[in-house]
Amino acid sequence: MATLALVVPAAVPVAMAADPIRIGDMNSYTSLPAFSIPYRKGWQLAVEEINAAGGVLGRPMEVVSRDDGGKPADAVTVANELVSRERVEVLAGTLLSHVGLAVADFANQRRIVFIAAEPLTDALAWSKGNPYTFRLRPGTYVQAAMLAEQAAKLPAKRWATVAPNYEYGKSAVEAFKALLKERRPDVEFIGEQWPALFKIDAGATTQALARLEPDAIFNVLFGSDLAQFVREGQTRGLFEGRPVASVLSGEPEWIDPLKDEAPKGWIVTGYPWYALETPEHQVFRKAYMDKFDDYPRLGSVVGYATLKLIAKAVEKAGGTDPEKLAAALRGLELDTPLGPIEMRAADQQSTMGTFVGTLTVGDGMPRMVDWQYHDGKEYLPSEEEAKKLRPDS
Repeated sequence: MATLALVVPAAVPVAMAADPIRIGDMNSYTSLPAFSIPYRKGWQLAVEEINAAGGVLGRPMEVVSRDDGGKPADAVTVANELVSRERVEVLAGTLLSHVGLAVADFANQRRIVFIAAEPLTDALAWSKGNPYTFRLRPGTYVQAAMLAEQAAKLPAKRWATVAPNYEYGKSAVEAFKALLKERRPDVEFIGEQWPALFKIDAGATTQALARLEPDAIFNVLFGSDLAQFVREGQTRGLFEGRPVASVLSGEPEWIDPLKDEAPKGWIVTGYPWYALETPEHQVFRKAYMDKFDDYPRLGSVVGYATLKLIAKAVEKAGGTDPEKLAAALRGLELDTPLGPIEMRAADQQSTMGTFVGTLTVGDGMPRMVDWQYHDGKEYLPSEEEAKKLRPDS
């Protein structure tokens, strides 16, 4: 199990003498640094800003950060150490869906608020939701709905899918199939590929997809799996004349390592940090680049928003009592670098959206073009419908 530990008190004004509010952060820092390191930089910037402004309720924020090992059992061990030994008052973070689900179950048992920042499985908000777990990012249902909306406009009728064989991949494929069929009853899904997470045999996978001769492909791979799939698929001509709709492939942490090898024409969800010029994003981007001398990734935004959300909830609750804090989070509104969001009371899922556009290459780097921000609240089930999906309703 990874044992990386980090306590990060940001610069705190001398006037704040009260005990700090201790946040227990956990993420896959060693196994998935492409996303988690920018995520850490994002929350570090947020903590610095919060403390420079006087903290929360006169108390500085302090983050105790651990590596979750990218494994559910390790993550639960780490969460227990953070709560029992480090006496943190809130848990936050995680990336992989099965890890997030394990920590959510722990949080429910220990009755401590957990902000699941990144895990995308909708089980966190619906079938396995609990009163103490709140999810920040738009899940697989929302991102699949956005892509299905675009895919339905294509002439393609025969679809194949490829996804990592674990909770996130399964939930994304299930959602995309159902949502595309709603829009296009004439569509059929003719085959699936389920490579093990980060163990893809890219040659065999692309060969199997090519043999199906689909009109289009729905892709859920990310990280090293995505890079290998793209390179092998381009070598074998899998994408020639064949549309691809792909979750996450416009996010710089996953697509930028491909540089000018990035596929062109894919319909993707992502984050065009280089072209987003809203006032709130400009302020965030400048502060981030000034501090880290690097450009933000989507993980940076997620980490930043996570700590800002916790700070606002603690202020509203008047402290960190778990019951009061959970109540304060339900219905809480927050301004983020991507625009305003709300943490829905019914399913404890935020309305954060994402960007949908088309991949291309510009100046040797992957870029999204013809992109548009889609508000999560426009794609989520109604709160009444979502509440029925939860075991605690």
